Amino acid sequence: MSIRIEAATIDDLLHEALSYLLAKGQRVTASRGSLLEIVGPTFVLTNPLARLSRSESRSKIFSALGELLWYLSGANQLEYIDWFIPNKYQDESTDHKTVRSGYGNRLFNWRGIDQVSNVIDLLRRKPTSRQAVIQIIAAEDIDSGETSIPCTCTLQFLQRDGKLHLFVAMRSNDAYLGFPHDVFAFTMLQEIIARTLNTEIGTYIHTVGSFHLYDKNEEGAKDYLNEGFQNIIPMMAMPTGDPWMAIKNVLDFEVQVRSDPFSAPPSMPGFWADICRLLSIYSLSKLIPQNAQVTCEKLAENMNDRAYHMFIDARISRMKKQNA
Repeated sequence: MSIRIEAATIDDLLHEALSYLLAKGQRVTASRGSLLEIVGPTFVLTNPLARLSRSESRSKIFSALGELLWYLSGANQLEYIDWFIPNKYQDESTDHKTVRSGYGNRLFNWRGIDQVSNVIDLLRRKPTSRQAVIQIIAAEDIDSGETSIPCTCTLQFLQRDGKLHLFVAMRSNDAYLGFPHDVFAFTMLQEIIARTLNTEIGTYIHTVGSFHLYDKNEEGAKDYLNEGFQNIIPMMAMPTGDPWMAIKNVLDFEVQVRSDPFSAPPSMPGFWADICRLLSIYSLSKLIPQNAQVTCEKLAENMNDRAYHMFIDARISRMKKQNA
């Protein structure tokens, strides 16, 4: 029986998905441990701007943003993502320098092809094309001998009625850890391409072969469900116009703020300025000194988008405890 869950926010999708898994998931023993699994579900996010979980226990803006920028950098360097999510990808790197299954080079330089540019160029020439597909997993991944291969199969962008819809097909998806991050990154890419094409963002559809919850995360999933439903606070929309220069500036600032956390964010439109302030706050929060906390508080006061406040407040609270 096919499973289709449709909702306006990521929290509503996640709430229903985890409830279904815990109630009706089948026990499977996989290579990474025992898990509960449902096969072939489809998740429909009708408002992709509501891509941030508002959960107290699942609020992961900084790691989600880190993965997005890792992809947009076009690289697959382990050091880049380890800054945002320490140790998560260590076991997926055989040379301890790169992550073969990372999406950045597959999106922007796969066998010398920039697949994102290809999709944009195609939809400019043929707005109703059904060929705007980005391939992530490749035939050679299956027999590569690598312990980790991409979980995402394809991304298809479909432009209809003045909106850009995105269909993502995944072979495997961790419901508790991976799903919220994937929805964040892919809907951001959807909005970036929509802005590039001067169209609106449409619906996000996410289909999975194996959608699962590992035993080790069951208690965390139950705790999340016990929080109840969350407030709906979508992110503000990206400004109109081509976003790629702003993205370049954000990526450049991300490199700068690692080595100098007190660097002033560049002057940019509100949406992108907020992203830079988040990067500043994350880098500063790695420091204990009181002046880092004070700088974070000043940055928080200048945020344009109230959707970020709960994440920033949690970070500053952690700093206050360290400074106490």
